[in-house]
Amino acid sequence: MKSAFASLFAINPTKSFNSYIQTSVSLLKIFSNQRLITHGSALHGHSIKMGISSERYIAVKLLILYLNCRKSTEADQVLKEFNGFDLVAHNCLIAASVDKGNLDEARRVFDEMPDRNEVSWTAMISGFFRGGRVKESMWYFERNPFQNVVSWTAAINGFVQNGLNLDAIKLFRRMLVSDAMPNDVTFTSVVRASADLRDFGLGMSVLGLIVKFGFEHNISVCNSLITLSLRLSEIDFAQRIFDRMETKDVVSWTAILDMYVEMGNLKEARRIFEDMPERNEVSWSAMIARYSQSGNAEEAVELFRRMVQDGDDPNRSCFASIISALANLKALQAGMNIHGHVSKIGLEKDVFISSSLIDLYSTCGETEDARLVFNLISEKNVVCWNSMVSGYSKNGQVEKAKEVFHLIPNKNKVSWNTMIAGYLENEQWDKVFEVFNQMLLFGETPNKSTFSSILCACATMASLEKGKNLHGKSFKLGLQNDVFVGTALTDMYAKSGDIMSSKKVFSKMPEKNEISWTAMIQGLAENGFAEESLILFEEMEKTNSSLVPNELIVSAVLFACSHCGLVDKGLWYFNSMEKVYGVKPNTRHYTCLVDMLSRSGRLSEAEKCIETMPWKPDCNSWAALLGGCYTYKDERMAKRAAMKLWEMGEDSEEKSGGYVLLSNIYASAGRWVDVLNTRKLMKEKGLKKSSGCSWVEVRNQIHHFYSQDGNHNQSEEVYGILELVKSEMLAP
Repeated sequence: MKSAFASLFAINPTKSFNSYIQTSVSLLKIFSNQRLITHGSALHGHSIKMGISSERYIAVKLLILYLNCRKSTEADQVLKEFNGFDLVAHNCLIAASVDKGNLDEARRVFDEMPDRNEVSWTAMISGFFRGGRVKESMWYFERNPFQNVVSWTAAINGFVQNGLNLDAIKLFRRMLVSDAMPNDVTFTSVVRASADLRDFGLGMSVLGLIVKFGFEHNISVCNSLITLSLRLSEIDFAQRIFDRMETKDVVSWTAILDMYVEMGNLKEARRIFEDMPERNEVSWSAMIARYSQSGNAEEAVELFRRMVQDGDDPNRSCFASIISALANLKALQAGMNIHGHVSKIGLEKDVFISSSLIDLYSTCGETEDARLVFNLISEKNVVCWNSMVSGYSKNGQVEKAKEVFHLIPNKNKVSWNTMIAGYLENEQWDKVFEVFNQMLLFGETPNKSTFSSILCACATMASLEKGKNLHGKSFKLGLQNDVFVGTALTDMYAKSGDIMSSKKVFSKMPEKNEISWTAMIQGLAENGFAEESLILFEEMEKTNSSLVPNELIVSAVLFACSHCGLVDKGLWYFNSMEKVYGVKPNTRHYTCLVDMLSRSGRLSEAEKCIETMPWKPDCNSWAALLGGCYTYKDERMAKRAAMKLWEMGEDSEEKSGGYVLLSNIYASAGRWVDVLNTRKLMKEKGLKKSSGCSWVEVRNQIHHFYSQDGNHNQSEEVYGILELVKSEMLAP
């Protein structure tokens, strides 16, 4: 506090009285803006001691201080010190009442004033607009005897704030007819109205007036024009305005930065960000959020660290984004540190920060901590509820997710989609369709995310009839051209064996992304159309230069080469992954390579490939080699592969599969003693051959049948019919 008053105490009031008063007024203004009531009260006491508290400028600033800090008793006491009616003081009272939302009190003060000026009338106009009382605000506007640019602008801006953009434009036209000349704030409001109306032509007309009145270089006007252009996807025009600005502020830079962020061009956005002469919390937050959303969590964390080092204070949005990034990294301890900080500064109950914290703890497997955060939120919105449902689902606690889901007071599409995705993630297919049907019964319209999840369930279950019904619904809802729905339909038809329908959907898609091409290429390969799959891949390379093959597409291509015997071509693709496509081979690609070599009988090369992998091979690689050994009757290598598979297998199914294949190899060679020994070893180790399973869909219900299992409630009738069909087939 001493340092705050140092400048005042350095002045001798007897020699420089005016300077002393001016410094006191400046300090009171600072204390008022920063709500430093203790400092302000101390200065009030000092001014009384010095006999200057009744000086008009000081008295007004003291009144504003106490009104801003909601100290009504002290404000009333200062008001009494005014000698009679003071217009400025009463205008302050009106402004304070408006800030508190007490418009009736503002009206009472206004009505009791013996004299009013343009500030009084404008305060009433803007105040009632802020409170949403448009008609009353216009009552004051029409009766305002001091109509000038300030009151016109207050009314125009008020209409815009209340979403009445057409009324704002109409009033602006009236203003042009009057004697009032628009200023930069007027034009900023009118351009914003044009943006909200999504009327670029109107905006261009306003631009003509901006040039006519000489505001084309005004920073705030240019910023509003950039926002208008971006809102209406006029990217080039926004860039031209930005480039021509003589002076740019942090808002200008942030607007153009946000343009590249929204376009997904992180490289250019980062260049703009680094070139910015100054940054605010919005520009930092925009970059951190986009890096977090695009899966580059490490870079988001690094930017956050820089932001803190530079002394910028993160806002709510920034905290939510960085917590989400830490969730993606599963960095629990760092996330807990951020949690501690937001609690310290009083933001732990913010719904968006809390939702990110719920996601953090859930992603790290700490659902109890996530629930504690959830329970502490006093006013939960639907985002918080959805986060908690998702948190339980991703940890396999589907029943708890269901309990929370049923407690959501106002479910939205995301709520339903979250519950559907939870059942999908936990492979409870019947529940997926059950929740979807409930969603329809509650009158909620499915969106592209809903269709993607439901069609994924259909694809997993090869439920063609359900998939066809959903395809029809997508047409009814106008989603048939959506890239995500089209991709899901392509994948569903392919996995259900209806490759012609899959190709038909794919060919009619107006837009295709890398996932769409992957689904079709892989669908063709898995359905025995390996050569056609490779032709489609080559077509993608020729016709879509912007699409770079990703890990999944390369896997599908290697799979296709494996299944049509094109080993040399497959090896070329594998060796070209990093050089040509910039894709580093992963475990899945090596497994495809091993499978390809094994299927073609090049078993030694396949085994060498496994042994020279840059990481520990997985069970699938050894299983692929073992399968090749079975085909080409290599007993010695089969035994080595089976032993490796048993050593590495993480569950009984993987272990038993290797032994069954080895047993079959021995059986095909007539080595029955080795067959018995292998089966005996399986028994000793508690391994069982997994039962074969098939299913059929009848009247929208899936019926499962397992080998040597008669538990189906209609198994007697089913097997009876099968025997009848079998006898008919064998009959001469």
